[in-house]
Amino acid sequence: MTRRGPQEWAATAPCATPPALEVLIPTRHRPAELAATLAGLAAQDAEDFGVIVSDQSDGSPDWAHPAAEAMLRVLEAQGRAVRVQQHRPPRGLAEHRQTLLEASSAPRILFLDDDVWLAPSAVRTLDQALVTLGCGFVGMAVQGLSYLDDRRPDEVREFSLWDGPVQPEHLDRGTPGFERWRLHNAANLAHLAADLSKEGRLQPGEWLPYRVAWIGGCVLYRRDALEVCGGFGFWRDLPPGHSGEDVVAQWRVMERFGGAGIIPSQAVHLESPTTVTDRSAEASEVLAEGAARSDV
Repeated sequence: MTRRGPQEWAATAPCATPPALEVLIPTRHRPAELAATLAGLAAQDAEDFGVIVSDQSDGSPDWAHPAAEAMLRVLEAQGRAVRVQQHRPPRGLAEHRQTLLEASSAPRILFLDDDVWLAPSAVRTLDQALVTLGCGFVGMAVQGLSYLDDRRPDEVREFSLWDGPVQPEHLDRGTPGFERWRLHNAANLAHLAADLSKEGRLQPGEWLPYRVAWIGGCVLYRRDALEVCGGFGFWRDLPPGHSGEDVVAQWRVMERFGGAGIIPSQAVHLESPTTVTDRSAEASEVLAEGAARSDV
């Protein structure tokens, strides 16, 4: 698909072929944030991607907000394949992600949270990185730009670029690599990118892969890799009030296919309060406990 420019917006012919990449956005009670997220997608320079928005709000869906609707119209006018759906009742984050996975047929799927703005080359860069690296997933950790003046050297000590091909690796809460989660706090990646640029190790327009514990908010998967690892089908073994479902999925993919973060990150966290208020269960812990009981 070739993205249509403004001079062609009125010539709205349907998309001829399914997109090779689909952006999957779960949302609930965040109409303003969703509009900003969709605005970022509408400004992408990538040619071939579609968008699916799945809403679990009480009452009117987030995508019915005038600002969000306007951005969906822009995406459609550009020739993007756009779908919206309501998915209720809520059964937890993992179940919502699994439903989106099943709604898509694209070979590459980008799970994007509803409070993340992407710079214009983000989708193209992620797609290029996934194809180039050949691993199971790549992602851009979301950055809080209100923290640009807050440098945290103690939190970036675990930063390590991949030197050579991205390799499978086992991670859990007891492995040394788990401490890499601190890399994605505040604006740490923005500071690391600035340092790499100053050292001449990162040129304008370039990207580099680095080792992660996991990535939240913006992750592009190879569909085949995610599905062979079970996707988010483990939702059936979790209570509805949980968090960390993306951690479980990524650890499983990393163990078989490897995964990497991409620096510089082009993903900006909108820093709105979370709408996930029930985090009484950590997915990785619940599933580990269940596995231990089944082994007895």
